[in-house]
Order: sequence, then C-alpha cells, then structure tokens
Amino acid sequence: EKALLPIKNHVDLNMFGSLPLEFYKVTKEQRYYDLGMPYADTQWEVPEKANPAQKAWAEKGYTWQTRLWIDDMYMITIVQTQAYTVTKDMKYLDRAAKEMVLYLDSIQRPNGLFYHAPDVPFYWGRGNGWMAAGATELLRHLPKDHKDRPRILQGYQKMMTSLKGYQRENGMWGQLVDEADSWTETSGSAMFTYAFITGVKKGWLDVKEFAPAARKAWMAMVSYVNDKGAVADVCVGTDKKNDKQYYYDRPRRLGDFHGQAPYLWCVYALLEK
Repeated sequence: EKALLPIKNHVDLNMFGSLPLEFYKVTKEQRYYDLGMPYADTQWEVPEKANPAQKAWAEKGYTWQTRLWIDDMYMITIVQTQAYTVTKDMKYLDRAAKEMVLYLDSIQRPNGLFYHAPDVPFYWGRGNGWMAAGATELLRHLPKDHKDRPRILQGYQKMMTSLKGYQRENGMWGQLVDEADSWTETSGSAMFTYAFITGVKKGWLDVKEFAPAARKAWMAMVSYVNDKGAVADVCVGTDKKNDKQYYYDRPRRLGDFHGQAPYLWCVYALLEK
C-alpha cells in the first residue's frame, strides 16, 4: 500500500529501495523494479525544498542527502549498488564510489575508524559497522579498473586492520569500539565479522592474519542467539549526540532487526563459494 511506503526524502528512508530491488533480482517481477528504482534515482534528484547545504552537495556531484554521518555509507551505497545490479548502468556505482571517497577523505580518522559524525567524536560500534558493510558491498561490485577502487580498498583495509586491533578477547567488539568498558554490542560486531569474512574470501585481506579473527568473531557471535533465533544485546536505533555517556546508556534489545540482518549476512558470506 502506498501509505506504507517510506517517503523518498531522507537517506535513511531512500535505502529501503534496496529491498524491492532484491526481490526483483530473484523474481524478475516488474512491480518490484518499479517500486525500488525511484528510491535510487531520487537520492540524486534535488527537491525544490532542498536547503542551501543540500544544494551545495548536489552541485558538487554528490547526493543532496549527504550529511557526513557514518551511517550514510550503508544507506547510500546499498540502494545505489542494488540499482546497478538490476540495470548494469555504471552511473549508480559511480555515484556510490564518489560518495564513499568523500566520506573516507572527510571522516576516517588516522586510526582507521570513523566518528559518528564530524561533530560527534566517538567511535560508535554500529556506525562503524555501517561503513564496514557499505565498503564491503561496494567493493564486491566495483570493477577492478574503476578509478575509485584503489582509494576505497585502501580505506577499507585500514579500517579492518584497526578493527582487528580492537577485537576483544571474547571475539566481539564494544558499543564504543575503542572503549574497553563499553558493553559488548552484537550488530556492529556482526557487521565487522561480515566484512572480515568477505575480505578474506575475496582476497582483500591477508588470510593468515584475518581468517582467525573472523572465526573467533563468528564463534563468539553464535552464543548471543537464543533458541528462537533472536540476537541479544543489539543497540537500539541511535541518533548522533556529542555526549559519550549517551552511547554507553543506549538500550539493548533482543531480536532487534539491526542485529538480526547482519547475522544473516555472515551466514551468507560463510556459505558463499
């Protein structure tokens, strides 16, 4: 029903176009294509009510939805990459790659990790997970001769090396990646694990160095799944806030979809030949 469709006016809503495009890839039913593609296209179509900052991004060739929050690197990348997979039109991959390079150049820190946003200097777990997953998805589809691939691969590898250093003794990662006293959080951990598994299998990461870390993470992750398949200790949806305690105090849920899906990504990556 149209009333239930996300409005195409925000980076967190446009990404939902990736789902019907996945359905289209499986079923080849035109209705799914027609439902999903407008979400990819409107991400680069500047609305009349766009503010000056949004228009400025668009004038530089970026999506008007650019805001330099780390979450965006999955929200933008996934729908643009999906649009490419169903159309084979390189403009969608070019868009995603251009945006990824902007974010790498703008907010990746010297340690390889990412602040939640430029004005929020904290390494939120799932925020970094969104980047890890987004870069992984983009690298899976970017041609080896694409002009932006070397920069994106370099940023991805730098991040993976940092994450390996912050992996806890139990195999997981924290709600704040660099804070040892922050609680263990599963959705970000699963996204990092997906990036590790895929990187090892694709040859982007050294197998001797990263395969043991990926296995350690996966073996730790399974202990957070109950007998009904629900994942525990998932951080709820989180806005940016320049207050470290805010991240420590975020509620954790059982079965939150932010955690369920990344676990399935890991299963897919492990089974993929």
